[in-house]
Formats: sequence, structure tokens, C-alpha cells
Amino acid sequence: MSRIGKQPVEIPSGVEVDVDGAAVRVTGPRGVLRREFPDRVRISVVDGRAVVERLDDERQSRALHGLSRALLFNMVKGVSEGFAKELVIVGVGYRSAMRGDAVELQLGFSHPVVVEPPAGISFEVPEPTRLVISGIDKELVGETAARIRRIRPPEPYKGKGVRYVDEYVKRKAGKAGVSR
Repeated sequence: MSRIGKQPVEIPSGVEVDVDGAAVRVTGPRGVLRREFPDRVRISVVDGRAVVERLDDERQSRALHGLSRALLFNMVKGVSEGFAKELVIVGVGYRSAMRGDAVELQLGFSHPVVVEPPAGISFEVPEPTRLVISGIDKELVGETAARIRRIRPPEPYKGKGVRYVDEYVKRKAGKAGVSR
């Protein structure tokens, strides 16, 4: 039995979970999320808890059991609390600024890079070298953060680039003084 899959998902007050066959819709104070789950698992709501059960013990069903429970938990947490990823911009002259809903990044290119937020995502720039990406869909928040990081990933010699706030960049020595 999946250790994650067998745990019920607590549904906080103000959050509503509607199950219609394989489709699950979660409504909360921050918004609405909808997702189709595989046919190998069944989701039911009992006593303010959502329970994920697998229909058989085949390998794929066992694999989808914990995954489905984690996805459902992230949906419930997203509509009640939301998710956020924070990026740090490191480098001389590297900075970010809000331009309406979009964020403008100066990352050492000859031009500024403007990133438009996808639907359901919002950007916040508390200081020029920090960028906070927030939304209710954990998958979309992470994908947007990865897309921005991919514009200028941190390099190992000076550490310049866009990185996650808790990311460690292993540094390299570079060219040492050459003796002649």
C-alpha cells in the first residue's frame, strides 16, 4: 500500500471538493482548480476528507495511487493557501522591474527581457534582485519559475544569473595564474 496514497486529504473550511467520475473540481477562497484523474484510482469525499483508493494492485495502479493523492492535496492547498516560488537575481547590473502585470528583466543581454505571466500567475518584485512568482496551481508556478530561470541560469565561475532562493551553485576556480 502506498504510504502517501493511503493518507486522507483534509479539506479545510471554505474549500469544496466535487467529484464527477474521474474529474475533480476544487473550489476555494483563492479560485477553482479542475483536473482529470486516471481511471485506475477512485476519489471519494467522506466526513470532510478526500480519500484516494486504487481499484487493483497492478504496478501502474500502485504508481498512480500516491501521485493522485499528492495532486489532490496540492489542489486543495492551492485554492486555500496558494503557492509561491522566489527567485534571486545575482550579477552586476542584473535586476528586475514590474511593467504592468509583466516583469522586465535586465540580465546582461543587449535588450531587456519581458516575461508575461500565464493565466493564474502573478509576479511581485519586492526588491530589484528578487522575484516572487505566486498562484494557485503548484505545477504552473514551478514551470513559470523554471522558464524564467532558464533565461539566464546561474553560471559556476562568478555565480551570475537567476537562481531559486534556496539553490546552491557549486563554484569553479576558473583560470589560475599561469606561470611562464
